[in-house]
Amino acid sequence: SLTFLWKFKTGDTVKSSPVIVGNRVFVGSSADNVYAIDLSMGQKVWSYKTTDAVEATPCAVEGAVFVGSLDGFLYALDAENGSLKWKYETEGQILGAANWTQSPDGRIWILVGSYDNRLHCLDANDGAVVWTYETDNYINGSPAVDDNKTVFGGCDALIHVVSLVDGSKIAEIDSGSYIAASAAFVDGQVYVGNYENVFIRADIAAGKIIWEYRESNAPFFSSPAVGESVVIFGGRDSLVHCVGRDDGKVVWTFKTLGEVDSSPVLCGDKVVVGSEDGRLYILRLSDGT
Repeated sequence: SLTFLWKFKTGDTVKSSPVIVGNRVFVGSSADNVYAIDLSMGQKVWSYKTTDAVEATPCAVEGAVFVGSLDGFLYALDAENGSLKWKYETEGQILGAANWTQSPDGRIWILVGSYDNRLHCLDANDGAVVWTYETDNYINGSPAVDDNKTVFGGCDALIHVVSLVDGSKIAEIDSGSYIAASAAFVDGQVYVGNYENVFIRADIAAGKIIWEYRESNAPFFSSPAVGESVVIFGGRDSLVHCVGRDDGKVVWTFKTLGEVDSSPVLCGDKVVVGSEDGRLYILRLSDGT
């Protein structure tokens, strides 16, 4: 059973997912702030004010917190005290989380998508542009990173596969409708849902869709959790869906009382996920009960 430990009140809605590093919790708020919270006590350590809502999930690496805002800036903040290290302006809102990768010479690069239709790759040290990759529509989700590639879905309905080394295009796979969710990228396979109620698995090397899951009557905004044999994701049909990783066939579904845009987390033999009904659910991975 769960035991209530603490709660922390921001000035507005919290759409950002929290990130935990050490004894700190980093999270954004529609009150235009990024917060660092003490994990043990739930007390504010610091906050940083942007000029618009912070719906993106922070990315914490190498003693810094990187987070985008609806004001179009990516902020690099000192994780210890919240001071601004640098900020980088895109030409559109940033709703998705930034991600990071290591450059060929060992530096940290930060990746972030924007409503300016571009994926931006920046040097974590000073915010200098390494490369940008342009698409034909908004980038709402977070880029996934693996095997010297970054993969992300766009509102142009495409799954984009881009070289991390130089930002060149490797492949594009048509999903059939625009993609607002963040994709999971595991063993050369991409798992992501789109706005036409279809969740897909695509093979990067083959450049094609392997299977489609069409058992929903509503769009997918939730990012998937990928287990050894299953994939779990939420839907705007108020369901948590669990499907086979190999064939995309339904294993189980669980009905909540609200849309499930949040991303499930696998914890051993359990699935933890939130819903728009205001509840946090813990389900058995085996059967969804």
